Amino acid sequence: MARRHIIPLLNRLTSSTRLPLTRSVTYMPRPGDGAPRAVTLIPGDGVGPLVTNAVEQVMEAMHAPVFFEKYDVHGDLSKVPQEVIESIKKNKVCMKGGLRTPVGGGVSSLNVQLRKELDLYASLVHCFNLPGLPTRHENVDIVVIRENTEGEYSGLEHEVVPGVVESLKVITKFCSERIAQYAFEYAYLNNRKKVTAVHKANIMKLADGLFLESCREVATKYPSIKYNEIIVDNCCMQLVSKPEQFDVMVTPNLYGNLVANTAAGIAGGTGVMPGGNAGADHAVFEQGASAGNVGKDKIVQQKKANPVALLLSSAMMLRHLQFPSFADRLETAVKRVIYEGKYRTKDLGGDSTTQEVVDAVIANLD
Repeated sequence: MARRHIIPLLNRLTSSTRLPLTRSVTYMPRPGDGAPRAVTLIPGDGVGPLVTNAVEQVMEAMHAPVFFEKYDVHGDLSKVPQEVIESIKKNKVCMKGGLRTPVGGGVSSLNVQLRKELDLYASLVHCFNLPGLPTRHENVDIVVIRENTEGEYSGLEHEVVPGVVESLKVITKFCSERIAQYAFEYAYLNNRKKVTAVHKANIMKLADGLFLESCREVATKYPSIKYNEIIVDNCCMQLVSKPEQFDVMVTPNLYGNLVANTAAGIAGGTGVMPGGNAGADHAVFEQGASAGNVGKDKIVQQKKANPVALLLSSAMMLRHLQFPSFADRLETAVKRVIYEGKYRTKDLGGDSTTQEVVDAVIANLD
């Protein structure tokens, strides 16, 4: 049947039973063309190889239309190899495990390098209650959207005189406006009701003041979305006492790191919270909250790292690649395993290995 006949027919079939218009929860607006997509894979350090291998196994089991270009990168390198950068630029999508960040010394974080090199200006961490996983608070469903390229993470530090170090916090109108725009657009497309800007403008009046000014300007373009502001110290207190009051949160760089990890701990732990870093052209998906960075060596030796966070992050990746049905299958399988409670790693009160959780997820794929 010709296309010009099909569309009017579909309109007639649905017009009498048309539901009220609502926005579906989706990462991208359209389905893709079904062609397999290449994804750059960085297993990373610590538990990274364990949990990225879990993603590979599940993708293969569900015959997802993706294939991986794997690169061996570790956090003690002086910089991300150029061939890895070129691979991500070519594929536009990357999945990665944690890269160990040295504390002190002169070696900068490769995680930060990647974000700056690829201009991954928005970090998104989704912190929510999983049915079957008991937590202190219920009805938690928070999306933390963090500016990813400036602020205290600008890396502009120097020793003025011996014993005196100056570290510059950089806030720009351009970066503040685009992260605010990202947060409000995310809220609009995902039927979210409120955006909260987190700041410390009572003390850093110019820097955080510029961030707030940008958020307020963008908020006027979205009258259907409630906008409010909260000082970061009060925000932390409110998070641990009444987290259900928050919906979408938009933050400068450093605050977002702290807020996302706090929200993740409230909702069930860093091992189950997905996340990603997005820019105009590229996206890198990884475990949403980074507390502990790459996990304890004992967990690696026992092979009991929790793969749930990265599996849910890979579902986000599948939606980004416009494969929503595969994302739905994966999310449903993971949530079933959590709900049944038979296979849980130590951080969730069980004693399962990574592989046992993976096998359970694969068994629950529809």
